Formats: sequence, C-alpha cells, structure tokens
Amino acid sequence: MGFGLSDMTPEGRRYFAELQKLSELEVQVGFQGDQTTEDGTSLAEIAAYNELGSSDTPARPFMKQSFENHEEELRAACERVNAAIASGSSVEQALNALGVTVKGIVQGEIIDGDFAENAPSTIKKKKSERPLIDTGTMRQSVNYVIKRRGG
Repeated sequence: MGFGLSDMTPEGRRYFAELQKLSELEVQVGFQGDQTTEDGTSLAEIAAYNELGSSDTPARPFMKQSFENHEEELRAACERVNAAIASGSSVEQALNALGVTVKGIVQGEIIDGDFAENAPSTIKKKKSERPLIDTGTMRQSVNYVIKRRGG
C-alpha cells in the first residue's frame, strides 16, 4: 500500500504545493527592459556595455563577479529559501527575500568590484576615478522580479 498526497497532514500538503510553485518560478536580478536614464538610454543596454565592454571601453563584469565572488553567500540565500518554505513561508515571501539579497550583492559589486580603471579622459569628464559609478543611476536601478520559468 502506498503513501499518497491525501494521506498527508494539511501542513504536508501545503509544503508540497509550495514546492510545486517553487519549481515554476524564478528570480531574475538585473535591469528591467523599461528602465531608462533621463535622456532615454536603456539601462539594460548601458549595463550590457559595462559588463561585456565595447570597442572603446574594457569589460567590467559586475554581474559575473557578483556570482563568482559571492558563491557561498548565494548558496546560503538559496538554503534560506528552502528553510523558509519548510517553516511555513510562502514561495513568494522566500523568493522576495532571495531577490533582495542578490540585488544587494550586485549593487555591492558595482561599488566594490575589482574592475579596469577609468581612462584619464573619463576621470576628467566624471570627476571620479571609480569605474561604473557616475550618477549612481545604474547601481540604484538594479532590481529583481519573480517570474514564471521560461516566461
């Protein structure tokens, strides 16, 4: 004789329902398509040029470094998602907490990451030696969304 969903406690059924939702959702951290600067330039485009570099600027891979430099912190945040769901939190609550954590990691990497230095002409224009930081708009615009997988 087998053990089925109908044999579970209400808490067990809730837990498995939340796990099913978790398998259908994902957290996407970065820049949303509709975010722009004051002059209408896409922040996602600016971020991509900074991440990958261009013909006249070096790559400053803040997204890649966010994941590479914070692997243990990210692993712990994912474990907290599982623990939160097991203790009664909803998937949405747990994924929001994960989104906030990863958003903070990316913002911190923009500030503290180890990147190619600005060219003297850029330093003169920005009046700052700090790569990736000019007005702070890009860093402040890092955000997350919870979406259906593949959607």
